[in-house]
Amino acid sequence: MSASPLTPLDYIAAGYWQDFLAGRPVAGGMAYEAELHQCTLDESLASLQRIDTLLSQIRRDMMKSGTWDEATLLTDERYRNFMVFLAFYAGRVLAQQWQYTPHWFGEFELRKRYPALLLTDEFYQHMAVVYHNDVDDTDKPNATDALFFPLEPIGLRLFGHIDRQFQAVQGSQVASGLYQAVSARLPNAIDGNNALPISAVLKSATEEVAEIVATQHRSQYIEPSAQTASVKNSQAESDTIAIKPIIKPAVKPRIKEAPTPELFSQLLIELDEIEVPQIAGKTEYEQARKVLDQFEQHIAKQDKPRAQVTFSPQHLAAKQQALAKLQDAAHAGNSAAMLRLAMYELLGEGVNADKVAGMEAGVEWVKQAASKDDSRAQRLLSKLYYQGFGVPQDMTNGQYWLEQAAKNGHAEAASLMSQWQQAQTLISTQKQEQHSLKRYQLLFAVIIVIAILIFIIV
Repeated sequence: MSASPLTPLDYIAAGYWQDFLAGRPVAGGMAYEAELHQCTLDESLASLQRIDTLLSQIRRDMMKSGTWDEATLLTDERYRNFMVFLAFYAGRVLAQQWQYTPHWFGEFELRKRYPALLLTDEFYQHMAVVYHNDVDDTDKPNATDALFFPLEPIGLRLFGHIDRQFQAVQGSQVASGLYQAVSARLPNAIDGNNALPISAVLKSATEEVAEIVATQHRSQYIEPSAQTASVKNSQAESDTIAIKPIIKPAVKPRIKEAPTPELFSQLLIELDEIEVPQIAGKTEYEQARKVLDQFEQHIAKQDKPRAQVTFSPQHLAAKQQALAKLQDAAHAGNSAAMLRLAMYELLGEGVNADKVAGMEAGVEWVKQAASKDDSRAQRLLSKLYYQGFGVPQDMTNGQYWLEQAAKNGHAEAASLMSQWQQAQTLISTQKQEQHSLKRYQLLFAVIIVIAILIFIIV
């Protein structure tokens, strides 16, 4: 798509972002502005997860206080500004992933430029962002592929329920949050239906370091790199906006998705490689392990998610017997059995037929194993808290259990803590440098003023 004239929304989006960075209130005010600053909006994908967590908390709070009313809130300018700001921010993050300057269209521009879109009068469909330039002709059937309506997942997160369905403008299912919606549109996204596998929402280790530092230093922006977390200053953009697309690098080839999410495949490796002394349930655990390992070996060879791998009734019966022995070992106090059983419960393959009950049981088994100073369990529990998987997302608890795992000899956890300490040092150094720079600038300004006064007097 060639560069288009700036629209009013382009200027508004830039103004909202500059005001937010400078701590200036937008016209009409914005709800939850303080909470947004606490989310550390560093233009990363991880920041979208923090926003989703905030939206869920806002929804719960409104339901408890009896103020959960969509129609009423949409008449409140502060709430509308809040949702519009989040939409601008999500579009900004997405376009950045495509190395493109976001370009915003309002309802008038959308109807004129994309007549095939079936727009309604809903608040959530009155604005969209163009986030890449792969589509040059707006008359082509796939011309809307470069469009994103970020208000839709925001509305679903806040107000969606069984009687309040959200229908996407582009016909697909509305994503359950901004992170999922943006991730599905990345240049190398595996899934194009806005429904990502569990493994797609798990952060890398370096992103966890970024989360730890961001939790401790809300005023600093930390971005993960290939080796360690690096410090990034937040800067307001210039008042002049230029719609100047950057040449996008070649799209990466699609990566084959592993049958088992990385979170649990890593756990299985650690159960083999990290020895933790066990007092009880050894026999039951080893008997169950021999059977279950055969299932895992078969699943690992498949070219599809494990949920799609089928087994005969005889094999399933053998697996259930192995799970029963695993449960006996877990009840006896064997932490390895607790973790293995937790994995199956969290995957929906455990002894609990109900998935919600299985998720709760899985988290409880991880917590029990972690309380026994099993470093593998403590590392897994830190991941669950960081991701909000099975538990409410909690960065403080995530850091706490990461520290415990490091203290108990978990190598990866110790490495992450070391990176965190390096990031802390960088932040401290940066603050000192900024302070020195300000002093020199002030001194230089004083000298200039004195020189001007001398010139005037003389």
